Amino acid sequence: MTSHPEQPSPVPRRAVLGTALGGAAAVTLSGTAHAAPVDRPAAAGAGHPWKLRNTMTTDGAWDRFLRGQDLLWTRLPTLWYEGPFLGDGLLGSMIYQEPGANQIRLTVQHGRVQDHRPEFGSGWGTARLPVGHLTLEPVGTITAVDWRLSLWNAELTGTVTTTAGTFTLAALIHDEVLAVRATAAGGEHVTWTFHPEEAVSPRKVQEAPPAGYTANPPWTTRTTADGTEQVLQPLTGGGQTATSYRRSGDELLLSVGHSFPSDSAAEADSRRQLRSAVSYSTLRRRHTRWWHAFYRKSFVSFPDQRLQSFHWIQLYKVASASRADGPVMATPGPWLEPTPWPAVWWNLNVQLEYWLIHAFNHPELDSLATTLRQSQEQLTANVPAAYRSDSSGIGRSSDMFANREVGRPGTGAETGDLTWALHNVWLSYRHSMDKSLLRDTVYPLLRRTITYYWHFLTPGSDGRLHLPSTLSPEYPVVPPQDTNYDLALIRWGCQTLLDSAELLGVDDELKPRWQEILARLTPYPVDDNGFMIGADTPYAQSHRHYSHLLMVYPLYLVNWDQPENRDLITKSVVRWHALTGAHRGYSYTGAASMYAMTGDGDTAIGYLRKFFDPTTRYPCRANTHYTEAGPVIETPLSASQSLHDMFCQSWGGIIRVFPAVPTAWADLTLHDFRTQGAFLVSAVRKAGSTRFIRIRSMAGEPLKLRHGLTGPLTVLLDDGTPARTHDLGDGTLAIDLPRGREVLVYSGSRPDLVIAPVTVSEPGAAWGLP
Repeated sequence: MTSHPEQPSPVPRRAVLGTALGGAAAVTLSGTAHAAPVDRPAAAGAGHPWKLRNTMTTDGAWDRFLRGQDLLWTRLPTLWYEGPFLGDGLLGSMIYQEPGANQIRLTVQHGRVQDHRPEFGSGWGTARLPVGHLTLEPVGTITAVDWRLSLWNAELTGTVTTTAGTFTLAALIHDEVLAVRATAAGGEHVTWTFHPEEAVSPRKVQEAPPAGYTANPPWTTRTTADGTEQVLQPLTGGGQTATSYRRSGDELLLSVGHSFPSDSAAEADSRRQLRSAVSYSTLRRRHTRWWHAFYRKSFVSFPDQRLQSFHWIQLYKVASASRADGPVMATPGPWLEPTPWPAVWWNLNVQLEYWLIHAFNHPELDSLATTLRQSQEQLTANVPAAYRSDSSGIGRSSDMFANREVGRPGTGAETGDLTWALHNVWLSYRHSMDKSLLRDTVYPLLRRTITYYWHFLTPGSDGRLHLPSTLSPEYPVVPPQDTNYDLALIRWGCQTLLDSAELLGVDDELKPRWQEILARLTPYPVDDNGFMIGADTPYAQSHRHYSHLLMVYPLYLVNWDQPENRDLITKSVVRWHALTGAHRGYSYTGAASMYAMTGDGDTAIGYLRKFFDPTTRYPCRANTHYTEAGPVIETPLSASQSLHDMFCQSWGGIIRVFPAVPTAWADLTLHDFRTQGAFLVSAVRKAGSTRFIRIRSMAGEPLKLRHGLTGPLTVLLDDGTPARTHDLGDGTLAIDLPRGREVLVYSGSRPDLVIAPVTVSEPGAAWGLP
């Protein structure tokens, strides 16, 4: 067994500054070095000799663009992964044919509805629980549908044709209210029925309940004085779910409330939400106002129609599934169906679910960071009692309150999941530079997860620190020690703690310990095939997770900027995908992101397309959802992150614009793409070349730009003065950009500074059942 270097050296390249062109800083790859001009910044925007002309500023422009990304149906979907889906981050609904009936089902599920009996584990005792479903029951036999799920309005509209007539249908979800409108014509008549569902874990499709588990009490129904129908579901472990609905003419409004530990608050909550909705039209005005403002925060367009549509659908999907003030997403999101996974999975799923929100510029969707901040007491209680004074952790799966004990290293337990989840919160910090995230969540919790590891790190005869047996999720063999999953997380955690202490001005007594761990921790186990699972445990059978490769992605501890590690990275990824039996959709999205890191966009898109290939065992489904043994939300969302990794990367303190764009995508537009350091990047690629890059600093962080441009550069601040720059070599430019200011970078003559959709060169069918 051999090991790679722990402290790789930087790439030793160098370029020098050339003479300025047009009064701006100009960079060439040869010539005499000159000091870059020192700018005397005027007030931001004063004079502003250049401005982007953004064509995506009106409702009409957005409506037209997003209409091209909508999902369409010309036949009735019969399965959940074929149909339209709606959500507001809490309440969710999927629409498809009622199994075995001439009816249309609208599922009614809610992200807060769960059981509260932790003694039976996350699969049963604290599982997300079903609520119910509506059925729309026509007179005649359904013969056709013509539906559109509008992304711009987050609304399903269309018609249903039956042997008796037709009816028009519209549906949306906002403020925890499902609003539907069905208007009949001809001999048709619409009947709505709400069907409560048994409050039992959806895991029942896979296994019997654990010993001692008793069913929750049956629901009860009642009609209030104002005509509102209610279904009340008490829970054995405490708490209540209440569904309230009211029909008026062609409209039906429905709301779900859940309370714990209160046995009655949900009843009042659901009625209050229902009253506030008033009517379909009233709710729709609030609803569309929210969504229209939401989409404007960023823009991306590229020439593959089907993938571009998929990408925008994922943004709609994550906003339908998560809000920062809501619960962390369960594995199926808020669209609960029969599944073995009716909880939160912490060993890959939850991490992949949230990556895409950063570049899309939507921190308001980050319920993961909220959950970890609010659950610190529970995360302490999850570790064995002997370690609770200084340690925290979480097991593989939990409820929305992060309630799941974690095992001890040395027992083969999976121990690194909280540390990996904290990497997501660290990404939230890095993309916002909001120190409160670092101070209140990342730092205190990461300090405790690394301390938990510290209790078990033991010096070996080689003088190195070794970790006893832990599991690499979800490889079926437990290494005797030094699992790469944990070694990567320990290294990342210690370095992040040291950096964070400096940023926060904390003189932490544990700094010497973190420094010692970094200095003495055993190297990653590797063999001739690359990274192993752990000591004496080669990667020898197919592995759907890439837990043994976290140091490559997403941690970037071992990365392509380190030439001495390129061969190791390549053979590790090749070996991972050479053994295929266990691969799932996220195996392909993970490989796509790894190849994007290497700058190989063509190989990256090749792996990503495997996820959309219907001949693979687990492809993307008709409505862009995904299923294995049950619905899982993370893989399509991670596919959007793979696209982001092709468009723009910002790891290692460097923004890389268009680092791995597939050759076939000659044109590409980004606008307000958020990166680490809290920069908003706008860039346009035409005919295979970058035309310009505009960057706005939201936090005043140091800016290092790998621009991909050739020839002399023009680098202008927003007041027209040259930016202070320094060529770092390897095509990377340091730019002095104060907070709130913008810089424009281009080569040659000034291009048209236009943000607009690109022309589709790869047509494709709409998603849904068009």
